[in-house]
Amino acid sequence: MRVLVVEDEAVLAGAIAEWLREDAHAVDVAHDGAAALERIGVHAYDVVVLDRDLPRVHGDDVCRELVASEADARVLMLTAAAGIGDRVTGLTLGADDYLTKPFAFHELAARVTALGRRARPAMPPVLRRAGITLDPARREVYRDGRYVPLSRKEFAVLMELMRADGAYVSAETLLEKAWDEHADPFTGAVRLAVLKLRRKLGDPPVVETAPGVGYRIP
Repeated sequence: MRVLVVEDEAVLAGAIAEWLREDAHAVDVAHDGAAALERIGVHAYDVVVLDRDLPRVHGDDVCRELVASEADARVLMLTAAAGIGDRVTGLTLGADDYLTKPFAFHELAARVTALGRRARPAMPPVLRRAGITLDPARREVYRDGRYVPLSRKEFAVLMELMRADGAYVSAETLLEKAWDEHADPFTGAVRLAVLKLRRKLGDPPVVETAPGVGYRIP
């Protein structure tokens, strides 16, 4: 999934981003509300991890803008305020979940994964297609009962292909969902990842390519 982490404490933001990348998510980082709104206007995020107390534009206002834009992104709001009133306010603004600081990274990652499953269209807990079983929570892939070890990028590409339910997914969409904002759109990163994915999944080949259209698992 494509995730935006909005946190003004640089060390914490970096730690959250690295933890989520270990779960094969593509992660961008913003350190203030204005930068977050700029990125949200450019990229289609699945989940936004949003600190409430942000400089320049407050996290509450970022949440309001995100909800008003009718974007598909789910919002996990972070705050040091643990009172019930604060949580209620955050959820009333349109946040989908709420986590108070300090928090355990594995809990944050689990909540992000859960929110990703609720994205539109909703994603089931385990994806199955063409003999492939993909478990996003465990980050495990099997083909016909055989465990398939994948890199983070290969896993992310496969998950997007599985979510498409037989439809073609363009290289541009795969780049948007599986790589962060620093990815060069003119590289062959997607093509290379698909080649490696085909090799690891084995025979018979399961990923189809339509030149100029994209990739799919029929």
